[in-house]
Amino acid sequence: MQASDQIWMNGKFVPWEDAQVHVLTHALHYGTSVFEGVRCYDTELGPAVFRHRDHVDRLFASARAYFMDLPFTADEIQSATLELISRNGLRSCYIRPIAYRGYGSMGLFPLTVDVDVTIACWEWGLYLGEDGKRDGIRGKISSWRRISPNALIPYAKAGGQYLNSILAKVEAHNAGYDEAILLDHLGNVCEGTGENIFVIRDGEIATPPMTSSILEGITRASIIKIAADMGHTVVEREIAADELALADEVFLTGTAAEMVPVREIDDRPVGEGKPGEITKALLEVYEDALHGRDERYTDWLDPVPEGPSGGKADAA
Repeated sequence: MQASDQIWMNGKFVPWEDAQVHVLTHALHYGTSVFEGVRCYDTELGPAVFRHRDHVDRLFASARAYFMDLPFTADEIQSATLELISRNGLRSCYIRPIAYRGYGSMGLFPLTVDVDVTIACWEWGLYLGEDGKRDGIRGKISSWRRISPNALIPYAKAGGQYLNSILAKVEAHNAGYDEAILLDHLGNVCEGTGENIFVIRDGEIATPPMTSSILEGITRASIIKIAADMGHTVVEREIAADELALADEVFLTGTAAEMVPVREIDDRPVGEGKPGEITKALLEVYEDALHGRDERYTDWLDPVPEGPSGGKADAA
């Protein structure tokens, strides 16, 4: 990890190395945290955060799902993020806001424990690599199922829930694949370990619905909008696992991974075994949207105001 100069913690900017928590922090023991993954890009408008308010709103939705009252408003989180990027002198970066039950009480009952909020940002490449984005990745259908809505809350981006993804990720890695594809509790296609999934067959673009235990991805929503603008049919429906073997194209979407073609699943090529034409066309427009080159999507960009690039940490 490439360290930046400062991190925002509970309303104050502190040096990166001083951003510490107590070993008895509640979230460390019980996974009581919610978080977001956000990206800032060096755009035609200058540094700008992609779909910033959508991410902040989802953070608050996740917090509400787990009875967490954040001690800051959405406006304050958004403003602090922009100032943090400016203070760190970054033009492009990954951003991690996280709200978590802090130090003060132990035991499963969480409501007596205060909620802390931290925002960090740093330079970070693509989750599945530049090669994966260009050439496509190899996927494996995991033996681990995605968490059931009867057990946890799939739409919440909560820390403890990602143990599910970690098990699937390690399984895929140990078997020599780049990424895992999880099925839902009914055996239908759900998502990757950190990405939503799209399947293209006979020109139709399909993606699993919310009822398939997916995280309602912000990149997913962006691709659905872009695809519709390009005249494609986009259907949100249940996708049987067997359909993956019949697909012409498959791709994954997520903030950390961006948009990644899948060239092979369980040792079977997807289509011609390389990124397909619809996938490549969508990716081109998506890249233009990220970097402010397409006026149709400039409202998705939240410009970073000019300000100090680093400097001594102080109160917000």
